[in-house]
Amino acid sequence: MYSRSKRNLKVKISDSNPKSKNCPPSLMWYRIEEKTMQRQETSPEGVNDERENQRGPRRRFFETRYWLRDLILSILLAFIVIVFLYQPVQVEGTSMMPRLENHERIFINKFVYRFEPIHRGDIVVFWYPLDPSKSYIKRVIGLPGEWVSIEEGRALVNGTALAEPYLPSYYLDHQSCPPVHVEPDHYYVLGDHRDSSNDSRVWGTVDRKYIYGKAVFVYWPFSEFGPLE
Repeated sequence: MYSRSKRNLKVKISDSNPKSKNCPPSLMWYRIEEKTMQRQETSPEGVNDERENQRGPRRRFFETRYWLRDLILSILLAFIVIVFLYQPVQVEGTSMMPRLENHERIFINKFVYRFEPIHRGDIVVFWYPLDPSKSYIKRVIGLPGEWVSIEEGRALVNGTALAEPYLPSYYLDHQSCPPVHVEPDHYYVLGDHRDSSNDSRVWGTVDRKYIYGKAVFVYWPFSEFGPLE
């Protein structure tokens, strides 16, 4: 029994680490702790943090590039809209007072009449029929096929007085004009300030081909900022 136990003990000793035979317990624990620390230092979390630090500048570069791309596209889109759809113009004169003052700046829509007809009351911009190098801005009063006359500064369409809530009485000139027939594809236009407007009462109706935009928005001065009605 004794010899068998001793043999078994020898077998157990031979299975252990030979270097640990003469190693004190405290040193063994130190080595274990050192190995544990080394494993923690090389843990996946540490590797991920290092990778994130390496990716940081690259990610910021791509984010900046995307931001610049969006900014350039926005500026390009705004340029296309302003140049091809809307056009900024400056009002010259007082013929459209009180709605539009001299030197006010507005946007005109150049494409709206490609998709819808010209309506009575629209403020339109057109080439002056007697000198197409000049642009005029007036309000549409008479449509094709209608009869328009002026009595004491008030417009009548087909014999019926036209409601003009935008026109104060002190802007009337009290002139009277005989009925005028508006030809097909032509429009009868007047300035809101009837007392100082050069319009259809003087030189006749406007051909549709001369009308190139509708005044839609005032952007300067800021006190008048807003859509035109």
